[in-house]
Amino acid sequence: MALKRGLSGVHRIRGGGGGSRSVLVLLVFFCVFAPLVFFVGRGVYIDSSNDYSNASVKQNLDWRERLAMQSFRSLFSKEVLDVITTSTADLGPFSLDSFKKNNLSASWRRTGVDTSFRNSELNQSTLDVKPSIMNAKRDSTSKDSSHQKVETPAKFYRRQLREKRREMRANELVQHNDDTVLKLENAAIERSKSVDSAVLGKYSIWRRENENDNSDSNIRLMRDQVIMARVYSGIAKLKNKGDLLQELQARLKDSQRVLGESTSDADLPRSAHDKLRAMGQVLSKAKMQLYDCKLVTGKLRAMLQTADEQVRSLKKQSTFLAQLAAKTIPNPIHCLSMRLTIDYYLLSPEKRKFPRSENLENPNLYHYALFSDNVLAASVVVNSTIMNARDPSKHVFHLVTDKLNFGAMNMWFLLNPPGKATIHVENVDEFKWLNSSYCPVLRQLESAAMREYYFKADHPTSGSSNLKYRNPKYLSMLNHLRFYLPEVYPKLNKILFLDDDIIVQKDLTPLWEVNLNGKVNGAVETCGESFHRFDKYLNFSNPHIARNFNPNACGWAYGMNMFDLKEWKKRDITGIYHKWQNMNENRTLWKLGTLPPGLITFYGLTHPLNKAWHVLGLGYNPSIDKKDIENAAVVHYNGNMKPWLELAMSKYRPYWTKYIKFDHPYLRRCNLHE
Repeated sequence: MALKRGLSGVHRIRGGGGGSRSVLVLLVFFCVFAPLVFFVGRGVYIDSSNDYSNASVKQNLDWRERLAMQSFRSLFSKEVLDVITTSTADLGPFSLDSFKKNNLSASWRRTGVDTSFRNSELNQSTLDVKPSIMNAKRDSTSKDSSHQKVETPAKFYRRQLREKRREMRANELVQHNDDTVLKLENAAIERSKSVDSAVLGKYSIWRRENENDNSDSNIRLMRDQVIMARVYSGIAKLKNKGDLLQELQARLKDSQRVLGESTSDADLPRSAHDKLRAMGQVLSKAKMQLYDCKLVTGKLRAMLQTADEQVRSLKKQSTFLAQLAAKTIPNPIHCLSMRLTIDYYLLSPEKRKFPRSENLENPNLYHYALFSDNVLAASVVVNSTIMNARDPSKHVFHLVTDKLNFGAMNMWFLLNPPGKATIHVENVDEFKWLNSSYCPVLRQLESAAMREYYFKADHPTSGSSNLKYRNPKYLSMLNHLRFYLPEVYPKLNKILFLDDDIIVQKDLTPLWEVNLNGKVNGAVETCGESFHRFDKYLNFSNPHIARNFNPNACGWAYGMNMFDLKEWKKRDITGIYHKWQNMNENRTLWKLGTLPPGLITFYGLTHPLNKAWHVLGLGYNPSIDKKDIENAAVVHYNGNMKPWLELAMSKYRPYWTKYIKFDHPYLRRCNLHE
């Protein structure tokens, strides 16, 4: 159309008509128009900026192109010129102008390269334009070439910056991803190291039955079949389907026999698949004849309730067994006590005395109180304290035990004296002042009501928790002797009380320098946000408790306590304890133990110590931070999993066993080993 308009313009310019004019038009077209189109195709509207090596060639071309352009504009209208220019620009990399810009015209002429270039080669040549070409100025004579889009130096620079930023961001993300994966791997390795090996046993992910995520699918399917067979057996009995009932019961016995005590598919016999198939056929038959949604639901609910009752019964049984295992003296320790006792009473009276008895009442030394009936546990407490003390000669240990273990405790420390430290062993049964007329606990234990409460299993008020009250420690005066420290050691000013289920890891002498600020008891507090507070231990429905104590008051721990015996006597702490113990004769203020009366007796009289002095929970909590344990001065195995028992947590036991010499003759004879 543009060509027609251009030809019409020619007609108007020449001002002729008829056949002669047609010949003239054709002559003009082939002589003038065709060469001009060729010039335009080669890039009439070229950018004046190009490589310096081709400068002379461009100067020769410029005057020809300008001359052709002047003649060309005189022949055609502006609309025709715009159409030609646009068409030329649309050719992109296939235009002659593109060939010229990319120095391809010379090679075209020399080698006659085929015009069917691949798109990738042309695009690559376009992208390799030198920065010097992008930074050149456009020729002032090519104003009409603004229709062709050329990337300016600023845009090219910004595009390069964007690409660099994207590349840097991608590298950062890859690096961040690698760091995250590495952290997760390290965390998983550390976690696997902290897992209790006793819990894992011999489990390995490389065992054959663990290769498949669904490795135990057969045994699970068989158990499901047993459950459904029981359901349909009950329904068949209700509907008098004798034949089907017999068939179900027969398959049920077969499946139960195959299951046995198997826990995985690897434990099943070879006949298991046949039994699965046979049971599946019988269940399909039963479903067709007996399926009733309401009946099946009722049977399943009844089975669930029965299973729940069995679980509760087993939990009670396991609680009893756990208490029994925790409080029963292991055979090796009992053997050790018996052998030591026999050898002690074979000694002459002169050889039964400990050296340095003059230090026992010296208030300038560091005194420890340890009440225990476990020889091995007491030896670990003494050994760990001495091994970590700066000057063992200034440490004095006051041990109190019962008459059954008195000989064994003496004999052990006569054979294994604690270096330069002083030690003394006493028998609690020889404290004649500690009797039922003075001590409320002894008086209460002599009453028929208390004996029934502690020992009669079917007592209506005791219930299942009666198992706790059978714990010997709640009836032993060794446990309650902590409330009579000034009477036991009347000439001492301060004393550090230690339980026998602790170990000492640092020098404890700085505790004697701690200012208790007029308080009687120095202890580590145990309360968190909502636990180990007074309302956990005391009965706040009782008006005496509710009126005198704050239920949110923070609890503290026995096990390592610094007692100021001067303040104790001044405030009559033992009298306060007697008062509340007498009020609790019917067990309406607290149930059992020595911690609740201790919280009451020392209420407002306890100075909180730094938590690093005393870390608790190694007898029940498997997730204590290893750093907290290693940084603690004293670690406490409070709970049922004592370190001398087989049910102790294996990852905590080495902290305790490192203070025992298992090659000792007495330990070898009694089969005591790590």
